[in-house]
Amino acid sequence: MISRREIQETNRMIEKMNLDVRTITLGISLFDCIDSDLKVLSDNIYHKITCLASRLVEVGDEIAKEYGIPVVNKRISVTPIGLIGASACKSPEDFVVLAKTLDRAAKAVGVNFIGGYSALVSKGMTKSEEMLLQSIPLALSETDVVCSSVNVGSTKTGINMDAVRMMGRVIKETAERTKEQDSIGCAKLVVFCNAPDDNPFMAGAFHGVTEADSIINVGVSGPGVVKKALEQAEGRDFEFLCETIKKTAFKITRVGQLVAKRASEMLGVPFGIVDLSLAPTPAVGDSVAEILQEIGLECPGAPGTTAALALLNDQVKKGGIMASSYVGGLSGAFIPVSEDHGMIEAVEAGKLTLEKLEAMTSVCSVGLDMIAIPGDTSAATISGIIADEMAIGMINQKTTAVRLIPVIGKGVGDQAEFGGLLGYAPIMPVNTANCEAFINREGRIPSPVHSFKN
Repeated sequence: MISRREIQETNRMIEKMNLDVRTITLGISLFDCIDSDLKVLSDNIYHKITCLASRLVEVGDEIAKEYGIPVVNKRISVTPIGLIGASACKSPEDFVVLAKTLDRAAKAVGVNFIGGYSALVSKGMTKSEEMLLQSIPLALSETDVVCSSVNVGSTKTGINMDAVRMMGRVIKETAERTKEQDSIGCAKLVVFCNAPDDNPFMAGAFHGVTEADSIINVGVSGPGVVKKALEQAEGRDFEFLCETIKKTAFKITRVGQLVAKRASEMLGVPFGIVDLSLAPTPAVGDSVAEILQEIGLECPGAPGTTAALALLNDQVKKGGIMASSYVGGLSGAFIPVSEDHGMIEAVEAGKLTLEKLEAMTSVCSVGLDMIAIPGDTSAATISGIIADEMAIGMINQKTTAVRLIPVIGKGVGDQAEFGGLLGYAPIMPVNTANCEAFINREGRIPSPVHSFKN
C-alpha cells in the first residue's frame, strides 16, 4: 500500500526534480490476427489495436490528474511484424502496408509511438524476416509514429553477421530517405543484442512472444531526482553515495508501481513490469550527465566515467528490485547523446568521444543511443560499430543496442535537430579505418563459451 507520506514526497520530486512517468506502454499480441490475405491481416491488426488501446491515452491523462504525476507518453508495442506478416507478405512492399496500418491505428488512438515493426534474427533469417529488414527504410520514411527494431545477436546464439551487414545498409538507406529531416528515420530504428521482451521504451519496444495477449508496462524516469539527492552526498564516502542512489531509486520505482497498477485496473489489462530507467530529456536538470558530475566527474568522458556509471547503474537496479517484484525492461541508466544536454556539452567540448561512449555501454542499460555521425559514413563502418556493440552485449550477457544517425549532408562540427524528446545532437567523428573485409564475411560469430549452461 502506498502511504500518504510517500505521495507527499513524490509530489516534491515532481514539482522540483523533473520526476515523471516517461511512458505507459500497452503491449498487444497480434498472433490471432494472422491471415494469408494481406488485406484481412491488415484489417485484423487495425481492429485489434484500436479496440484494445481505445482508452489508453484517456487513462494516462486521468492517472496524471488523479495523482499529479506527469505521464509524458502513451505508447503501444506489438508482436514483431516479421513473425506476424510471414504468411501474407510476399515482398518488402507488402510489409510496408503493415507499417502503414500500424501508423494509422496508432494515430487513431492518439499514442505517441507504436513499436514492433521488428524482427528477431540473432541466429538466422527467414525469407519474410529478410524482406522486413529490406522494407524498413521505406516503412520509416512513409510513416510518422512507427518504430522499428532488429535483434541481431544474443549470448545464447552469437551474432548474426549477415544481419549486421544488412543493417548497416538499412540505416544508410533510411538516412537517405529522411534526409530532409536530418535523417530522423534512423532515430526510430534500433539494433539489439539480447533484446528484452518487455521493454516499454521506444524505439526498441516490441511485445515479446512469451507475453500474454495484452499487458501494461510502465517506464519511470527520474535523473533529476537522483541528482538532487546526491547533492547531500558531496564529500561523503562511497557507502553513503551508494545508499543515497539506492534509496532514491526505490522511491522512484514505487511511483511506477502505483501508476502501473492503476493503469492495469482502469484498462482491465494485466500489469507486466516497471522499467526503472534514468532516461534523460533535453531539459536542464533532467540529465544522467549531471548525475555523473554530482558523483565527482568534471564531465562525462573524464577518467573514472565508466566506473561511476557502473556504480550508478548497479545501485539503481538494487533500489528498484526492492520496490517492486516485477522490475524489468531495461532498468538502469540511459546515455543517449541527443536527449541529454550534459552529454551534448561534453561532446561539443571534445571531452566525450564515440570510443568512450562504447566503453560506457559495457556497464549501462542500453548502448550507443541517439548518436549523430557524418552522413558520408559508409555502411560497412556502421556495421562495424554495430558488431562491436553486439559483442559487448553477447560477452557480458546484457542488453546492448545501437541507434546511430548518419545525418546526410552534414559532417563533424554541424548539428542535427530532431525536436521534442529527441532533442538535438552535434555530429560526432567516426573512425574511418576500413573494416569491409571483416563485415563482408558471411555467417555468424559463435556464442561465447560461458553461454553453455544447460
